[in-house]
Amino acid sequence: MTVPVPDLDQGLAYYRDQLGHEVIWRNDDRGQLALRLPDSSAELVLTTHHNYEANWLVNSVPQAVAAMVSSGGRVVVEERLIPVGRLAVVADPFGNRLVLLDLSAGTYVTDQDRNVVGVVSPEVRGTESPHT
Repeated sequence: MTVPVPDLDQGLAYYRDQLGHEVIWRNDDRGQLALRLPDSSAELVLTTHHNYEANWLVNSVPQAVAAMVSSGGRVVVEERLIPVGRLAVVADPFGNRLVLLDLSAGTYVTDQDRNVVGVVSPEVRGTESPHT
């Protein structure tokens, strides 16, 4: 899930400090910060650059886009590369926008302060923690 905030530090003051969500990674260059939802592997991504939209983690963005379009949906934002894989935005037949993303390029690697310092490939991801 992506939630817009005016400033990442203001978002942290609420979602981490008041609600207790753990920081997974922070990427100031992209205006994004991910928090772990309790008892889940799901991420809540705070953003200063995007509006609220549902995010679906899929195995393959091209396949998910094809399935959405063949079922009556439409492409809103063409597939593009992101640091960790691919992303596209589609709309269902009712106009709901869905962000589809895959981790085909890997996952973020962070430093001790949870700042993003790189991406670990999917092959390596299986053997080490993506958030070091």
